[in-house]
Amino acid sequence: QVQLVESGGGLVQAGGSLRLSCAASGSIFSINTMAWYRQAPGKQRELVAGITGGGTTNYADSVKGRFTISRDNDKNTVHLQMNSLKPEETAVYYCNARIRESLVSYENTFWGPGTQVTVSS
Repeated sequence: QVQLVESGGGLVQAGGSLRLSCAASGSIFSINTMAWYRQAPGKQRELVAGITGGGTTNYADSVKGRFTISRDNDKNTVHLQMNSLKPEETAVYYCNARIRESLVSYENTFWGPGTQVTVSS
């Protein structure tokens, strides 16, 4: 059973920084893309940043230049460095990964339980 567990959320003042981490564990053969999403109260979940196994990244326009996604393939982890945070970025941040559990299995999408990020003004 694959599990994703996020850490690093918390309360920060506007303009501050946080670093989120997500570790994948369990029956893992390979991990394709890893990504961070967020969902603010009353809003849809949105993609924040993604990274392929080869290290290609993509970002939501709203976070370009302030957020950096990275991954450690040896440790099955993905990180999100968030700088210059804004109050409107208060949300639950979710880790997402496309994982194959064995050589003969298809990729499945897995989600972490989420970590709260609160940016005060």
